[in-house]
Amino acid sequence: MDVRNIEHVPAFITKDGSEIRELLAHRNSVIRNQTLAEARLPPGASTTPHHHVRTEEIYYILEGEGWMRLGSETRRVGPGDAIAIPPGAVHQITNAGKGVLKFLCCCAPGYEHDDTVLVEPPA
Repeated sequence: MDVRNIEHVPAFITKDGSEIRELLAHRNSVIRNQTLAEARLPPGASTTPHHHVRTEEIYYILEGEGWMRLGSETRRVGPGDAIAIPPGAVHQITNAGKGVLKFLCCCAPGYEHDDTVLVEPPA
């Protein structure tokens, strides 16, 4: 049985600049076709606008307040919000609160750096 606790999962920085902890993926479990990770953004931080060629994502906001940009739409998001991100859709999330923005990222197929295409160079 694969059980991972967030306190024992090492963090790494994704190509878009977010800090994630990959809870379940092909790298650490029997899961082969998706990944589940917790992402964290400090106050005022944003991911670099990007899209994924093959991967669809779901963001689920756990804590904090943010602005989610998907294509030409921007919307305020907070705890309990789930955001559907289809392959090819340019997206960016910004922490608009005073605390850390925490959200789950579900990716299918699983997250890989080489499937992430940056739209603007990192600041």
